[in-house]
Amino acid sequence: MMKQLLSPFLILLIFFHLCTKTSGQSPASAPAPSGPPDITAVLRKAGKYTTFIGLLKSTQMDVQINSELQKKSDPGFTIFAPTDTAFSNLKPGTLNSFTDQQKAALTQFHVVPSYLSNSQFQTVSNPLRTEAGGDTVEFPLNITTNGTQVSMTTGLVNTTVDDTVYIDGQLAVYEIGEVLLAQGILRPPAPPPLPPKNASPSSNAPSGSISSSGDFSDATCLRYAPTAISYGVAILVALTLWL
Repeated sequence: MMKQLLSPFLILLIFFHLCTKTSGQSPASAPAPSGPPDITAVLRKAGKYTTFIGLLKSTQMDVQINSELQKKSDPGFTIFAPTDTAFSNLKPGTLNSFTDQQKAALTQFHVVPSYLSNSQFQTVSNPLRTEAGGDTVEFPLNITTNGTQVSMTTGLVNTTVDDTVYIDGQLAVYEIGEVLLAQGILRPPAPPPLPPKNASPSSNAPSGSISSSGDFSDATCLRYAPTAISYGVAILVALTLWL
């Protein structure tokens, strides 16, 4: 009899305990959907890249990179990000002396239009193509590896990859210790072509212009000069005979 009374009671007690425990737990929050990375947000979070962020923004490269990362079919990007210390190691006034065209080329030279993981540096083809263009003479970037160390040279600058800032399979950002300079950046831009010169008035003047009409009047005077002299001699002879 006692067992029959306890059994329903125990069942109700266990059920009440389970309900209380379940209701006391807060529902797990759903993870926020992960979208494509933002290059400036990545660098700002990492710190020490203020100057490079400024170049990305002033040249609109951040907009181009983020826009391309929206496309799932895009091959991705590899960014070699110089630190603020790297920029401070440049000759004083170098960056301020650059034109907008040179700043754009400088920024593009640090951006590779494909995703490169650490292991892919071992098999990359040199010279590496950057957003600065395919001209390997003006913008050469060669990668060499020695174990896990990745070195690069432009012919003017030698530096190494010092740290991995961000990597997600679509965007790779690596810290480098020097600003990448190339002949295509330092070479002054070609001057704009001169506007065509206006044609001189004499070249457009029709035949029988002022200069030619002057020649014509001179020729006429010379043609009638002998006739005038003859009349003058005849008058002198007539006067002599009359007197």
